[in-house]
Amino acid sequence: MNKRQQWAGWGPHEQAEQHYLIEPRHLAGGGDLRHVTKYLRASGWSDRSKSGGPLAFDSPDRTIRVGYDPFIQPGGWMIRAEAANGQPAWHVTLGRQTPVEIVAGFTDALTQPRTAHAPNAWAPLQQNGWQTKQGHHPTATSPDSSSWMQFHQTAPDEAFWWAGARTEHGMTWQAHFAPTTPIHLVQAFSAALADPQPVMRPRGNVPPSNRIRSTSVSVLPSQLSAWQQTRINAARAATWARNTWATNRPRNHTASPYAAAGSTRARR
Repeated sequence: MNKRQQWAGWGPHEQAEQHYLIEPRHLAGGGDLRHVTKYLRASGWSDRSKSGGPLAFDSPDRTIRVGYDPFIQPGGWMIRAEAANGQPAWHVTLGRQTPVEIVAGFTDALTQPRTAHAPNAWAPLQQNGWQTKQGHHPTATSPDSSSWMQFHQTAPDEAFWWAGARTEHGMTWQAHFAPTTPIHLVQAFSAALADPQPVMRPRGNVPPSNRIRSTSVSVLPSQLSAWQQTRINAARAATWARNTWATNRPRNHTASPYAAAGSTRARR
């Protein structure tokens, strides 16, 4: 088979595939796990997954693990960080139907340097029209009332963040953040949760709900690949920049480039 025949159906002759843009994104269903895992791999994280088993990725310093296990109940994502440098251990669980774009809001932040700005987990929600209600358990609710984020306090020293979404069929997914979870990571999650941009799902992967607004679009396989590659390239470029800085920085600076994972460093 010559090269022209081998690649027939691609390039200018490739066939468009039907996809759907889903709004609101928190009701779009789980999506393709590679949206999360490929970014972690491109950011220098080690794939510790077992063939046919749960997914597991470790940070370069092996103090944070991102896992996904669909074989247990309720199953889903588990992120754990070890205690280090004065930052206590923490963990986060996200249900299996949490959209990968929202999960990535959190996991992408694990790979990035922490900004100098004081974090505020409520700000992205309020900026995108979520209604906030004060009280014993302050809560923000999405404009369509199908998703929420809450600071749940059971005692003076016992509080945690809780988020989720529901349709007319019941609970779709939930996310729980241990009390010690660094607040800038919670903010990264809330920003992805409140993002008004729709997310894309292939035909046959649109959850059944009358609360979902879907727009049919035709997408070329090469377009999908290019969009995915752009995200991966961004992760690789950021990792290269961090590693270059770490190699050339003054010797009296000893902080890890993965300091973003804690309040000075976040750990499993």
